[in-house]
Amino acid sequence: MVAAAEAFNSPHNRGRETKVLLHLQHSFEMLLKAALVQKGISVFDPALGRSLGFETCVRKAAEHPDIKLSEPDAGTLRAIDAMRDDEQHWFNQVSEQLLYVHARAAVTLFDDLLRGVFKEPLADHLPDRVLPVSVDPPRDLALLLDEEYTQIAALLKPGRRATHEARARIRTLLAMEAHTGPETRVSSKDVDRVQAGIRGGATRSEVFPRLEELATATDGEGLLIKVRFVKNQAAPPVRYAADETVPAAAIREVDLQAKFHRSAAELAGALALTQPKCVALRRHLGIDADPACCHEFVFSSQRLKRFSDNAFTRMRTARDTLDLEAVWRAHNPSARQLESCKVPGCRAG
Repeated sequence: MVAAAEAFNSPHNRGRETKVLLHLQHSFEMLLKAALVQKGISVFDPALGRSLGFETCVRKAAEHPDIKLSEPDAGTLRAIDAMRDDEQHWFNQVSEQLLYVHARAAVTLFDDLLRGVFKEPLADHLPDRVLPVSVDPPRDLALLLDEEYTQIAALLKPGRRATHEARARIRTLLAMEAHTGPETRVSSKDVDRVQAGIRGGATRSEVFPRLEELATATDGEGLLIKVRFVKNQAAPPVRYAADETVPAAAIREVDLQAKFHRSAAELAGALALTQPKCVALRRHLGIDADPACCHEFVFSSQRLKRFSDNAFTRMRTARDTLDLEAVWRAHNPSARQLESCKVPGCRAG
């Protein structure tokens, strides 16, 4: 984190964005692993013999009741990781304002996690004088995104010969969609669609509908400023397109196996429920019928249901607020099977 702050405040521009994002992402991976170990959670995959990856650490920290990584905070980490991924493996361009707002949000979140898990303020390790500083204070996020979108549209105008720079900026805005979900990875197809949409005169909300859900909350001023990414309560509901007849800019390819990454057994384990009681709660909430929570994968003759973080979040809230015994009595899968069986001596369930 110190290295990220030093890179941000460096007078040298060469490689600055890359260094800031690389150090921010790495600092959080190490902090999350330390937090998990502190809570008795292993950070090694015994099958691979390697430590867990960044996304797995984010998920485990979000699931743990003592770490309490919220959805917006997890989104902040995923966005930093997505931008870092493009900086490290391809080419993107992050505007100074967007880099600053993510760096300050990272410092705020790092301090929150360090205090919450280890009871230590970041100020004990990082003097105020090295925090990310900008002469251009953060403005409303919607305004920043509009300015960036206008700049991209100008770069794509005929005769500018600036398509390469425009596509680099497009990659940054696509990476920012990681704030709203775990499945974001920027592909060339995504960039092509957005480029076509902008050249076709589409608005920002049509091209980047998921960014409409995003806003920032800013407290304090000067060196003590705190920035957090939050859900935009005024945003209209986003409709996701799934066919090529819809305007190209609105379509976003999603890695379904990354989004729906939990098996039924893994979901039950994460919720600390037996599998039958997990099935009962799923039925009560209609999880299996909700396309945002459940997806059925077909592999040859096999049909496997997998579940998303949306399912986990809804079920965790229900687990903590509902009368689970009443849910069990109403939706007990074993009892339902026995009741429906008409064969004498049947031992279904």
